[in-house]
Amino acid sequence: AALLDMEENKITLDSLEKGTDNPGFSSVVSPPFPSRWGTGAAQGAPANDVFQGEERLYDECDGPCGESKEERRREGKGRFFSCCRKALQPASKAKRFCKAHAKVLKMVVLGLLGVAYLCYFIAACWLNFQRALALVVMTAVVVFFICWSLFKKHCGAKVMLLLSPVWKCFQKSWPWLKWLLWVALLGGLITWLALDTSRNPEQLISLAGFCFLVLFLFACSKHHGAVSWRAVFWGLGIEFLFGLLILRTTPGIQAFQWLGDQIQFFLGYTTAGSSFVFGNTLIEEVFAFQALPIIVFFSCVMSILYYLGIMQWLIVKISWVLQVSMGTTPTETLSVAGNIFVGQTEAPLLIRPYLADMTHSEIHAVMTGGFSTIAGSVMGAYISFGIDPASLIAASVMAAPCALAMSKLVYPEVEESKFKGKASIRLSSGQEQNILEAASNGAAASVGLVANIAANLIAFLAVLEFINSALRWFGEMVDIEGLSFQVICSYVFMPVAFLMGADWADSPLVAELLGIKIFLNEFVAYQHLATYKKNRLSGLEEWDGSRKQWISERAESIATFALCGFANLGSIGIMLGGLASMVPQRKGDLASVVLRALLTGCCVSMLNACLAGLLHVPTEVGDCVTFLSTANFSSTSYTMYTCCKQLFASSVLKNGTVSFTGAWAGLAESVLCLTQCCGHYNHTSCLG
Repeated sequence: AALLDMEENKITLDSLEKGTDNPGFSSVVSPPFPSRWGTGAAQGAPANDVFQGEERLYDECDGPCGESKEERRREGKGRFFSCCRKALQPASKAKRFCKAHAKVLKMVVLGLLGVAYLCYFIAACWLNFQRALALVVMTAVVVFFICWSLFKKHCGAKVMLLLSPVWKCFQKSWPWLKWLLWVALLGGLITWLALDTSRNPEQLISLAGFCFLVLFLFACSKHHGAVSWRAVFWGLGIEFLFGLLILRTTPGIQAFQWLGDQIQFFLGYTTAGSSFVFGNTLIEEVFAFQALPIIVFFSCVMSILYYLGIMQWLIVKISWVLQVSMGTTPTETLSVAGNIFVGQTEAPLLIRPYLADMTHSEIHAVMTGGFSTIAGSVMGAYISFGIDPASLIAASVMAAPCALAMSKLVYPEVEESKFKGKASIRLSSGQEQNILEAASNGAAASVGLVANIAANLIAFLAVLEFINSALRWFGEMVDIEGLSFQVICSYVFMPVAFLMGADWADSPLVAELLGIKIFLNEFVAYQHLATYKKNRLSGLEEWDGSRKQWISERAESIATFALCGFANLGSIGIMLGGLASMVPQRKGDLASVVLRALLTGCCVSMLNACLAGLLHVPTEVGDCVTFLSTANFSSTSYTMYTCCKQLFASSVLKNGTVSFTGAWAGLAESVLCLTQCCGHYNHTSCLG
């Protein structure tokens, strides 16, 4: 019967896992225990057997049979977790408290930080206000935007309600007020130009070039009758105002000069990393180890700024100004504004979700913005060449409104945009989890860019040398000496360079730079420009036989603006590849507008150059008498060259005797200074 019961109630693995009792074991083993355990010595042997059996059972279940190893482990874990919960109770309470009073705690922390910064700010101003001037300006800007944001949040609706009658009255008067405003602006502009160009008539050439380029782009327009003249005139007007502020006003010149100096100083920190990796010798002597690490550093910084949301905030503010004034859609405006800081394939990422639904005109605007500007990362490399940082920053800023305006002139909107009148566009942000990941991703992403630049430089310079060699060979067949790609470009683009405002003598070299930029890339062109600038600042002779060694300061400024853009033949593939990867279904649309966008991008850079020539103010040379009297003639400089030329112009050689006129007349130092200048430069006065 017991065996039958055991078979009916046999143990399975499932019942063990679930902790089921064993009825079969109870029916066999349990009844004999009391009888055998309770008897005397006569039954000792069977009792021992039973005891040994119990020990075996005890050993098999590793403890008392009612308690398994798993149960004891669970009980131990339960006790451990219970202790942990008790230990973490204060932390849990603190967390709940912080969550319940998060707003108050945030205000307290911000208040403490504000008080700490205020103390630091007062101390900095008290110790040396001149030294803390930059801190004062940055603080004022931040405080202004914070106050504006708070005012807009809490009082914006009330103010708009109060001003609504004035706004309605303004809307009623706008049809005739608009024309009055345009006439006043046009009259003021003509008067200013007449007064300003009377002192420097060569500026009129730049003005004529500006008008010619606008008319040329209108002639190339896809739909002449659909041009939005509001976008065109507002874009050109904003570009002119930016140029006037940056190139003519004292605060603008000082601000952008300071900004350029700070960027140059900031990029100098690249040396700390590159010298550790490559060594000081390579950094000083090899271009690749000198300029290209700057791109890595700048890309890392830009990635951090994107992670913090600073770049998005700045782009949104700039795009809002352009959108409200020019009447363009939010998508195309955001992309063009983003091109001020990032490259031609990075800026469209800001509006990636909307690219599929954009019209042909909007896609053309996105492409034109990419071709008209340069990326912030490569800007750092150009600054390291010696190109003026303030001019590069100004060119990038001025190109944004001009690119939008010319884009709407060349490819006007004839379709119904899905984004017209849309209040806001959501900016896409990175997927980084923290600032360290953002920095690492930015540095890693630049590796491809650096490799691409290095590969292109090797390839393009080698191809250029091959083309020049082939052209020289063909030229020698017909007795044409020195034929090269640069010479051909200097003749083809020479009228354009002259119309931008370069002197006729400088026009061939500026035209050569334009040809290199369009057919090769702007990186190679800026390298050539940097060489010309270095020669000028070193005080070399302007002409070495029939070869011009440098161009004037005005031509340098014009060339800097004209080269500031990605509009070259190689960029067509980069632009199409980047955009096609985002919207592969629109490959045909992208290919149909890319050449028109490239032409527009080239002309935008030239328009900026014309404006730079129109607004350029020649640098005044100081007192040359004092400078040359105290100068050390062991080395030359541009100031020394200019003053020596002035001294040569003041000298008169007659019957082997040299006399002086003007400021140099009657000075004992005149002959000595002339002798020193003749040691470096050639002039007829030196024959005396």
